[in-house]
This record gives sequence, structure tokens and C-alpha cells, in this order.
Amino acid sequence: MAIERAGVPTVAIVSAEFEVMAGMIADALGVADIPLAVYPGVMLTDSAATFESKVDERVLPALFDGVLVQPGHTTRQEAAEPGRAEIVLRGTYDDILDGFTDRHWTDGLPVVPPTPQRVARFLRHTDRDPDEVLGVLLPASREATVHTVAVNGVMAGCRPEYMPILVAAVEATADPEFRVEDAGSTPGWEPMVILSGPLAKELDFNSGTGALRVGPRANTSVGRFLRLYLRNVAGLRPIPDETDKGAIGATFNVALAEHEAAVRDIGWAPYRVDRGFTEADDVVTVRSVYAASAPIYSCGARATDHLATIARLMTDVLGPWCYHNFIYEKQHPFVVLGPAIAGIIAAEGLTKDDVRRYLYDNVWLDGAWVARYGRGVSGKKFEWPDLVARGKAPAEYADAEETGRPVRGLMRPEWIDVVVAGNPGRNQSRAYIGNHGQGVPVSRRVEPPADREPR
Repeated sequence: MAIERAGVPTVAIVSAEFEVMAGMIADALGVADIPLAVYPGVMLTDSAATFESKVDERVLPALFDGVLVQPGHTTRQEAAEPGRAEIVLRGTYDDILDGFTDRHWTDGLPVVPPTPQRVARFLRHTDRDPDEVLGVLLPASREATVHTVAVNGVMAGCRPEYMPILVAAVEATADPEFRVEDAGSTPGWEPMVILSGPLAKELDFNSGTGALRVGPRANTSVGRFLRLYLRNVAGLRPIPDETDKGAIGATFNVALAEHEAAVRDIGWAPYRVDRGFTEADDVVTVRSVYAASAPIYSCGARATDHLATIARLMTDVLGPWCYHNFIYEKQHPFVVLGPAIAGIIAAEGLTKDDVRRYLYDNVWLDGAWVARYGRGVSGKKFEWPDLVARGKAPAEYADAEETGRPVRGLMRPEWIDVVVAGNPGRNQSRAYIGNHGQGVPVSRRVEPPADREPR
């Protein structure tokens, strides 16, 4: 897009499945009619002969046509969006729900109508100006404002008291490091909100049994809010816009609250301190999750009894997907330790850093499968000797495809997050994997209004 704007003719090459998405993104970026060369079908399932035939007969002619017959670019005529005080619909609840559904403003579930009165109640729980811009969200290139946070918070069924948490979650999502524009990538990853701090107990967030189960209003509505916000403001919709290309997507994650009492009892620092804040802070972290392990049940009186089991099942969920460690050089997995398991580990004097180091040293995968899978996911050249030559893999990995030599599944111990939550009376943990450099953990401090009173 930058080259095109500089006056150099360009053509975008896309597969047929991404044609609509490409048009939507070009439109959002102000060049609605950029030429496309479309590859019909799925490249990675075509034979070499079929691939060459399609390139010769379809892609190359479109490339030449696109370069030689450049249109005079037009700027999209953007439909005016409702003003902040504008009433867009009136009628019964069913009328409102049908109207919002027709406009693709819902997530397929009933919503709470965001009346001016309800929105105003949310805005009273923040000192931020309603028109303050928290960031610009792609692919729609739309401003995320405090007012739109309140509107979507109402629709998601949140309580007004959650407003500072919602603002912090959107600020984290809007940070360029998070890369919200990739939240529609084909792995179908979902953001997860993690809340650490005394506010979780005050607002009745569940951090115990069923910590990630829908049901408790706080956890459920805050998790739903972020998915709804990505649809309505960032513009990430699989239907009809096709700006969300999750191949087999997942549903929203409820918000995860750290078990404050358990962390305090075992003597570990809370998650917010791991993220660079103080114990007095309330902190929201947003991160991507594309896969979760099976429930990790472990037994034994020693820390290693449990850590060995966690490492084994973490290896299973990570699998050859760790190919991206060597291509993108980013990885941010995390482990939710049940309070009982964390207590056993801490009782031996082990810290979270010891947990991270153990997992780093004990998660290994078959190098042949990692290479094969890497080619299947990305379609890119994945050759261990090439990665070694470029300094992206250790020298001993050069023969990993031929020999099946084990390769590390985890990149850096310090990139592994550890959160304590779940049923205190059960021996269960779980591991989660994020999508390399997409949706990396970003944290923001929760800022309640100056005149806030405890519930």
C-alpha cells in the first residue's frame, strides 16, 4: 500500500479465499480498487503441475493486466457512522435486536440495548473523556474511543463497575505490539483477558472452580466484550466482511482472574508483578490463545512429579507448531497452575522462574515433524540447514529432518507466563499456546475513577 501511494503501480497476489478480505482491507486503507491477481483454489493442496498451470494461466496474466492497466484510484466513500448522541433505532426489544443483527453489530447472541442512559452509567465509572481515542484498530482503521467501549460494554452485559477494566483491555489491544490486525488470521486464535489484583475479588470475578467456565457475570461478560469490540470496532467479522479468516475458529474466552488468596498463601509474587507492576495495582493483560492442553492432572509429593507431567502435556499441545519459533522468533505460552499444584511446587522453595526453566528444559519435539508441519502451515521454505545458516537455529539442528533429532519446543524461559487459578481442591493445571508474534501479552493498569467507592 505504501508503494502504491508513492505512485509505483502494484498488484496484490492472493488466493481466492482471501479475495474479499483483500478488497475490504484495501478499501479500509483508502485504495478501493487496487488490482488483484487471484490464485484459484488452495495452493498447499495442489500438485506442482497444477500449481504451475494456475500460475501460468491465471496469476501471471492478471499480474500483467494489473500493472499495465492501472486504474485511477478512488478514495472510498465511507458511510457516515452514527454520532455519539445519535439514536439509531427505536422500538421493542425484538425490534432493536433484529436491527442490530441486520447491521452485524452482534455476536449472534442477544445484546443489551445501549441506550443513552445505560451508556452514561458506564461513563460515570471512568474519569476518561468519552471522546478520548485509545488507539486505531485495524483492519477497519477505526478509532477506539472511551464512548465505544461503554457502548459495547453495555451490549455485552457488563456491569458499569467493569468500565475501567474494559478501557484497560482495549488500550492493551490497541497497542501496536499486540497486532490486532492479525486477530483474523487463519489459526482462529482468540484473545484472553487476564485480571490480576484486588479488584477481581471486589467485583466478584471467579478465580476458583470453573475459572474459565461461562457463568459468573464478571468473567463471562468481560470476555464477551472484547470479542464483540473486535467485531464492531476493529471490524473483524468472518461474515459477511471476511476480515476474520479463522479457518475453524473458536468462541470467546471468558476473562481469567488470578487466585489472589492462593498466590499470597504460597508466597509467590502475583502475576501483575511478573508483568512489571506493583502489588497495589490492578492490571489487565490481553494475549492470544489458539490452543489449550488437555486437563493436566498430576500427583505426587515432589515438585518434579507435577512439573514432569505439565511439561509432557505442554509438549502435546504445542506439537510441531513450534516451527514458528524458528521463523518468527516469537512465542508466548502460559500455564495456569491449580492452587494445590502451585502450593506443592512453592513448598520446595521453587519460584515461578524455576517453573519456567524446568518447562524450557523439558519440552522437546521431533525435528522432522516440525519441519514438515512448518511447510504445511506457512507454505514457506522450512529447511533446517537454511535456518542454521541464518542463525535462527543451533548448528546441531542441521540434520534434524533426516534424523528426527529433538528440537526445543520453547524459545525462552522468560517468555513463559505462570498464573495461579482454578479449583483449590483438585490436582489440575492447564497449558495454553499463543500465536507467535500475534497477540503477544500486553498489560495495562486499571484506572478507576477518583471518586470510586467500594461496593
